[in-house]
Amino acid sequence: MKSLPRPALLLLAISVLATSVVNAADKPKLKGLLITGGCCHDYDNQKQIIAEGLGQRMSIGFDVIHEGGTGREHKVSVYSEPGWAKKYDVIVHNECFGGVKDDAFVKSIAQAHFEGTPAVFIHFSLHSYRSAAVGVDSWRELIGVTSQRHEKHRAVLVQNVGEHNPIMTGFPLEWPTPNGELYIIEKVWPNAVPLAQAYGTDTKQVHTVAWTNQFGRARVFGTSLGHHNETMNNDVWLGMFARGVLWTVGKLDDKGNPLPGYEGTGIQPIQLPGLKPVPDSK
Repeated sequence: MKSLPRPALLLLAISVLATSVVNAADKPKLKGLLITGGCCHDYDNQKQIIAEGLGQRMSIGFDVIHEGGTGREHKVSVYSEPGWAKKYDVIVHNECFGGVKDDAFVKSIAQAHFEGTPAVFIHFSLHSYRSAAVGVDSWRELIGVTSQRHEKHRAVLVQNVGEHNPIMTGFPLEWPTPNGELYIIEKVWPNAVPLAQAYGTDTKQVHTVAWTNQFGRARVFGTSLGHHNETMNNDVWLGMFARGVLWTVGKLDDKGNPLPGYEGTGIQPIQLPGLKPVPDSK
């Protein structure tokens, strides 16, 4: 075989190096796990909104576990695997399994985060595992708020009460949600810091709708907003949510931007293949 001249070898080496740099740049810097499924929500479309919306706003790729059908009593399989949370930079919880009564199982999920893996919670994940025994509060302590029920479906007016927190950068002082299901917050745990709130027409009380929390070594961000796809697939919601995720992994600067190298692919409209009716949750 005839050898390539030295200039050609040099060009080939530069080409290979450039390709490897491009491939490295394209590879997400953060690895997340999205856990979803269960009762009462359009998880097929929501998992696309979450993964694609975050990927546009930060350098992250997801493994997705979607299981449990539409029931309430499924125990997500990965939670029983040793060291399951340590494989990821952050875990996004969007599951709806309120009927699980295995107290030891619920405590083990919380313990995995207590050891340091950041957690993010969306809407009905607050009501998951609420059938655990009275006094088994590890799940709610992990989340940072306690909620067992919600008000009637209606849009809510969200007030930004954390405007100086970088997570709330760009979030309006007031934001009327496109649709809504306001969760009744019974308790805000001591390590939780409210970032946004909304007034409940039914309860005549103000309820926290976005917050941060510290649970053991783990940073936690949560929002009770997100029952309807049109609320979740919105730049206001996605922007806040992405900044919350970046905060949990320590990659959000003081101005609400990703740290250098952790930028996303760029914000684009998310085209959903087909919207399903969103059933009522109990």
